[in-house]
Amino acid sequence: MSASIAATRAQPQALASRFTKLLVLASVILLAACSTVPRSKAPPVVADPSDGMHRVALLLPVTGPDAEVGQSIANATALALADTKVTNIRMVTYDTGLGVAAATQRAIADGNKVILGPLRGDNVIEVAAIARPAGVPIISFSNDVGVAGQNVFLLGHLPNQSIERVVLYAKSKGMNRFAGVVSSNVYGQRAQSNITTAVRAAGGVLVGIQESNGTAASAEAAARGLAQMGAIDAILVADSGRAAITTVPALRRGGLRTAKILGTDLWNIDGSLAGSAPMYGAWFASVSDTLYTQYAAKYRARFGKAPLRLSSLGYDSVLLVARVARDWRPGTRFPVTQLTDPQGFIGVDGAFRFNANGLTDRMLEVQEIQAGKFVTVSVAPSQFAK
Repeated sequence: MSASIAATRAQPQALASRFTKLLVLASVILLAACSTVPRSKAPPVVADPSDGMHRVALLLPVTGPDAEVGQSIANATALALADTKVTNIRMVTYDTGLGVAAATQRAIADGNKVILGPLRGDNVIEVAAIARPAGVPIISFSNDVGVAGQNVFLLGHLPNQSIERVVLYAKSKGMNRFAGVVSSNVYGQRAQSNITTAVRAAGGVLVGIQESNGTAASAEAAARGLAQMGAIDAILVADSGRAAITTVPALRRGGLRTAKILGTDLWNIDGSLAGSAPMYGAWFASVSDTLYTQYAAKYRARFGKAPLRLSSLGYDSVLLVARVARDWRPGTRFPVTQLTDPQGFIGVDGAFRFNANGLTDRMLEVQEIQAGKFVTVSVAPSQFAK
């Protein structure tokens, strides 16, 4: 599989071929080293603009409770650097597991002009407080819309887009009366607003929304609440795959036997859903897996294990920087305006583009859960809306 990035208006089924052809373009970009910053208190690396290198910081937890996710993303960036064969990017990993502020300060002192990461939204706030005054933009792997803007761009998959896509698809299939079960946390609070907006925009009727904390008792209570609200055509479960496996049987036992089950892109990272019979027939919207399948095989061959689903964000972040680096003079500030190209870019997770507010638009498909697999039932749009 190749590793370049370019504007795209190709059909999702053709992206794999397009992705391979783009390697020809990548070959004219020049390669990078990727290393982890030493844990000793060594003096900062003094940037030398004359060496022709673009300095890029990767802020990830490679120790601590999020180390597995952080390391998988870091591995993905190393794979992308090797695939693109660029020679003018110097990327160093700074371990946020040892302290977010310290990692950011070191990255700035080392002369990095753009930051990839961090992983969590609360960490983005801490990083931005240091990076903004230094004029260093952030391309984060978070999907916390509350931290975007002012040179903070979110590469993470945004839940509102998957909710809008699956609701609109269900409406196109004749479903009109919608309901929701949302998690009792910040994700659920935002999902509740997203469901309300999506149903209204699709021209449907929102019957009601119930909260659940993922436990069996809470799921049963949510089911009883919805069962009292009248006819329901579709129920969107805005929670993890594990929570959905608990919630959906409770909905069926509660009398909601025919309502179509809908979900968000969280389900695409949980393969166990394909082994749960009550989930068969459910729809959820997510990025396409067409290129991800190729990427995962290459990752497995290099690192001896399967990548975590979120690691594709790391791969795509390198493709993005490599594309921008072709028109970026070493030693100067990162050209942020190039990120908001309205035609967008292409990566492992398909086509995407950044808006001026730091949020990302993505081409999403609708998948159906079937026995042992996820099957695409509605391909991603061929181009972004104006």
